[in-house]
Amino acid sequence: MASKVLLNVINNSCMNLVKFPFNPAMIVSPEKLYPSRPNTIKKISCSSVTITSFPSSLSPARVSSNSASLPLNWRDVQGLNNWENLIQPLNPLLQCEIIRYGKFVTACYDAFDLNPNSSRYLNCKYGKNRMFLEVGWGDCGYEVTKYVYVTADISIPMQDACSCARWVGYVAVSSDEEVKRIGRRDILVTFRGTATYHEWLANLMSSLCPARLDPNNPKPEVMVECGFLNLYTSSETNVRFGLGSCREQLLSEISRLLRKYKNEELSITLAGHSMGSSLALLLAYDIAEVGLKQHSILLTVFSFAGPQVGNVHFKERCEELGVKVLRIVNANDPITKLPGVVFNETFIAWKSACYAHVGIELALDYLKTYEDDTNETSDIMIDKRMKKGVDLMDFLNIDDILCVHDMQTYLEMIKNCPRRSKIRRKKMDLIKKLKEINISILAAWKYVVIAWIVLLTMIV
Repeated sequence: MASKVLLNVINNSCMNLVKFPFNPAMIVSPEKLYPSRPNTIKKISCSSVTITSFPSSLSPARVSSNSASLPLNWRDVQGLNNWENLIQPLNPLLQCEIIRYGKFVTACYDAFDLNPNSSRYLNCKYGKNRMFLEVGWGDCGYEVTKYVYVTADISIPMQDACSCARWVGYVAVSSDEEVKRIGRRDILVTFRGTATYHEWLANLMSSLCPARLDPNNPKPEVMVECGFLNLYTSSETNVRFGLGSCREQLLSEISRLLRKYKNEELSITLAGHSMGSSLALLLAYDIAEVGLKQHSILLTVFSFAGPQVGNVHFKERCEELGVKVLRIVNANDPITKLPGVVFNETFIAWKSACYAHVGIELALDYLKTYEDDTNETSDIMIDKRMKKGVDLMDFLNIDDILCVHDMQTYLEMIKNCPRRSKIRRKKMDLIKKLKEINISILAAWKYVVIAWIVLLTMIV
């Protein structure tokens, strides 16, 4: 019975979110004053992004035209120098690329079939040759080469279906025309967030276990979350002609593409949201650890709303292997602080037992500063944080759990620097959708209990 009520998914644009009860009055109430933030935070104008300084490789003349400068500077945008001088303030070329890769992740959600009455339920609604066209992005410049499926090796009592593979993303490669625009052949892998009961249960498996992805050098001290590793390495063993693991599918296809384009300048870009960002990071580590690519090929992860994946040794190993990770984070999003809200890398003596984030963080935050003469509030602030720990009170101070983790919210926060009022209107749209699906009071209290179970499970 408990498994039946465990964590449901909203069948709308926030499909990867759990339904939590909330007070609508709280969302539309006047903005509260926020506590002071570190002096490192800088304001970015809403109408345009003003660049006050430039790295040596990005001159003002080049930045003035994004499409023209990308072939010359794509290595910096992909993190060759760990995005030095590109985040504070946010460089417009990097901003455009974050939005572009975010749209590739959004395509996963748009193409994912959440209709229980559909024959393609929990799979992609379209064939790979028409997927981008069907989601309204036919001119994206990429061609899908393979669909990717994930299996959770978890049994749920009272579930009729066995643990089977579900569509989680795709592999794509830039077209010849796009190669001219971006300056290299880009191999892209994108992942959606959590959507099924099995995936939610896997997310709750927050204990650490050795990754051991390289059989020749297991490195038992490098540990990752058991649930994410389960999703990445499990296959349909109980099906006669079942799919191989997510790992096997991806390594096989990426190897094929690397051989096919071996004489061209290449990059490998992995992008994902929530659970998908965890799979992207595991894949990046796997590719680098087993030596699948040449050292000269840049391997970059664009992580949207990603949780912590492994321990401090995992973080250090990723850095040694040259895996470049840019974490795009909503500062009010609690998922990005899980697992390990308490036991994280601040406990230096417990490197093997504590979680740690990998890469550079681009934190998006709503900050209310002084009102001007027109009584307009300030815009979104963007800052680069290299936090070593998390304030537990900040973790619990969340205005709207339904909206802060949504992929579309992340894109709205990045592009055009929208004002708070715009996000508030989005929240009201979510309220309307929730009313349409008639969440009962009894069911709401069940989700309150589940929410506390999730918190207590992941907090350590």
